[in-house]
Parts: sequence; C-alpha cells; structure tokens
Amino acid sequence: MALQSTAMSPVVETRFYCLLTVLYLCLVDLLSAQIIYSISEEANKGAAVGNIAKDFNLNTEDLQSRDFQIVSSSNKKFFKVNMKTGVLIVNDRIDREELCGVNENCVLNLEAIVKHPVNLYRLEVNVLDINDNSPLFNDERLFLNITEDAPVGDRYFLPNAVDMDVGSNSVKNYSLASNEHFSLDMQNDREVISAELVLQKSLDRERESQINIILYAVDGGKPPKSGTLQITVNVQDINDNKPLFSKSLYKARVDEHARIGSSVITVSATDPDEGSNGEIRYSFIGHNAQHAGMFSINAESGAITVNGQLDHEEHSAVELRIQATDKGGSPKSTYCKVLVEITDVNDNAPVILVTPLSESVREDSERGTAVALVTVSDQDRGKNGVVECSIAGSSDFQLNPSYKNHYSLEVNGPLDRERTSLYNITIKATDEGVPPLSSTTMLTIHISDI
Repeated sequence: MALQSTAMSPVVETRFYCLLTVLYLCLVDLLSAQIIYSISEEANKGAAVGNIAKDFNLNTEDLQSRDFQIVSSSNKKFFKVNMKTGVLIVNDRIDREELCGVNENCVLNLEAIVKHPVNLYRLEVNVLDINDNSPLFNDERLFLNITEDAPVGDRYFLPNAVDMDVGSNSVKNYSLASNEHFSLDMQNDREVISAELVLQKSLDRERESQINIILYAVDGGKPPKSGTLQITVNVQDINDNKPLFSKSLYKARVDEHARIGSSVITVSATDPDEGSNGEIRYSFIGHNAQHAGMFSINAESGAITVNGQLDHEEHSAVELRIQATDKGGSPKSTYCKVLVEITDVNDNAPVILVTPLSESVREDSERGTAVALVTVSDQDRGKNGVVECSIAGSSDFQLNPSYKNHYSLEVNGPLDRERTSLYNITIKATDEGVPPLSSTTMLTIHISDI
C-alpha cells in the first residue's frame, strides 16, 4: 500500500504552535524559580519575612480567590501569608537550635500553591542564629591533682564548653582569672577551640597546697555571653614518674548497630615507677554531656566498649579524652585522645508525605494537571539516604520529580468518571541501601463528574 504524506493547513498549523506555546508557558509557571528568604530565630510573631506575592509576580487581589496556601514538611506552621498584602509573616516561635541543633545551615523548605489555574512555587527560609545561649561546661568544678615537682611547661587538658549557638555566636575564646602559677594555651582543631592549662611557675606544696582558678569561656556574640568553670588544683607530694600512653591519638571505627559491650579499642599507658606508683587506672575526662553514656572504659585494662545506643545520623564521630592516673600516694596523670568513627547502617526507612491539592479531580482534567504534592526523606546518609519514588495502581497518573526529593502527582491520561470514579494510588519510596528499605502509602483520588 502506498503511503501518502499529509500537510497541515496554515490555520491548523498556527493553532498547533499556539497550543505548544501555551503548554510551554504553563510548564514555566509550574516550575517557577525558587526564592530564598532569611529570618532570625525567635523573631516576633507577625514579623515580615518577604513579599511573596511581589516576588512571585502574583496579584494580591487574587490570593483569596485563588486559594493561596503555604505547604511545609514540618508539623509546625511557622509561617503564614497576609492575604491582603501578600507578605509572608512569622506565625509561630522559631528556635534554630530545636530545628537544626548545631548544624550551621538551617533551612526551612516551603511550597506555595495557587489554584485556578494550579501553580506551584518553591521557597527556602534560612533561619539565622542569634546569640541566645551562653557557653556551658558539663561540670561546675574541675579538680586537678598536680605534683609539686611538675616541670614548668607541663600541660593539662581542660574540658570544652558547649554553646548551642553556631558560627560567630559559638565559643570563640577562653581566658583565665589572674594567678601566679598557670597560663592558658588555646588550640583551634577543626574549628573547635580547646584550651590547655600550662604551668608557668614551680609549685611548692609546703607553701600552697591548693590553688583555685576560674576559667572563662566566651562566645563571639555581640554582646558576648560567657560561662565559667572553677578549677581546683591540689598540689601533691612527689611521685617521680607519670604514666605515658603509647599514642597521643587513637583512632577506631564502630558500627552504629554495635551491641552494648562490643569492643571499640584498648588504650595503653605505662609507668616506670614500682608498686602502686606504677599501677594505672583509666578514666574519661571532660566527657561532654552529649557523649555521656555512649561508651565506657575499663579502669584497669583501658578497654573501651559500647555502653549505649549509637546513631550515625546524630553523631558520625566522637572524640573521647582519656586520662591515665597512677595509684601512687601523690597520683600523676597523663592524657590522650580517642577519635571514634561511627559508621552508618541503613536503619531508616524513607518517609513519605503526601499533600492533596483538592478533594476531587475533574474528569476533564488535562494531562499534567497536578493533584497532590509528594515529599520523601531518609535520615540515613550517602547511598543509604538516596531515595527513588514510584507509584502503582493506575497508569492514569504519574509522578513528576520537581525539586530534590519533591514530586508532583499528575494526571497522565484521559479520565472518565463513568469508567472509573475512584483511584487508589500506592506510592512507594525505596532507598539505595544494602539491603534497601522502603515505605508505601496510599492516596485515594475521587473523580468528579462534569
């Protein structure tokens, strides 16, 4: 059979290209550029964040009629829109430390939706830190036993202060109250500032058996906030040698699912003294509250074991400070660090959040009409946190990825209420862990008659 080619008439061709232009403009509208705002934490309720109507080129007079709304993945509704002015305002208390902990970047992802026609807009709100927390030490007092023959220049680890604020508002400086025996040496290791006590003048127990010093931790806020630690130095009689660790820094790796009692690493120190002066006990020192209970150490052997639940998502690495103290009448101590890497296990299944855009879908809805927003998340990291999303139950709908782990559920073909008046769509999210974990949820879609 011979095939004949047919050409469109000029009128049909013009309409065809007009239709393509309209579809292109709709697609541009649907995937509008993302706007980024910033707001300080603890901002007053009603504080303006940004003019969302102006930034997305929306007519404020149409916001009400087009059912403008803000959708967030958070359970709390931190923001709302003034329908008269189009300004995004604070609706609830925002605590950056509660939302993001010690992470420096704190972002709330929002989506704005208008109907008639349906348009989706995406925006981010950066929550800026304010200096609303003071540095705190885990304990109010620190006791140090130092022998009177300790050489000038000896160093003693001091516990770090913890400040929940980040950036310039975190701990930036340590200082000592004036005294004649000790000075302070600060170190900046991976953006964590720590301090060591340095002996500047020889001790004499017969003249002064106890020395009290105040350590100040100061953050970089304006005005700055500070915390204090009372240091009591007990000057001890002579014990000739102090223990010496085989390493100044130990490194270990442990699975986040390791059982309580699982071995992590064993530290070892030696002391050339004889008898009780050469016997050593091991202990943690300056153990921050956030790490307390995660590990334990055998005082006699130096073996460190798992003592509590580990979570890579909460702490990917933990630095422990170990003290080795001999049992002499005037005990001497030395210190080392243990860096424990907590390896990730695929222990979190993806979470699916579905936000329907309307109670029902008209049977004359065009292909590409959005009916629901789908957001997936996974607390695991690396491949364990990479999620693929799919649907089952009908070919009349499809998932269209829009931004990161955000999708829109859209009409994929002609709908006929007389043929099918109700769809049960199963949405499945699967991560790339080994073995993979998955979650499913069902969305019921009613088709309305025309």
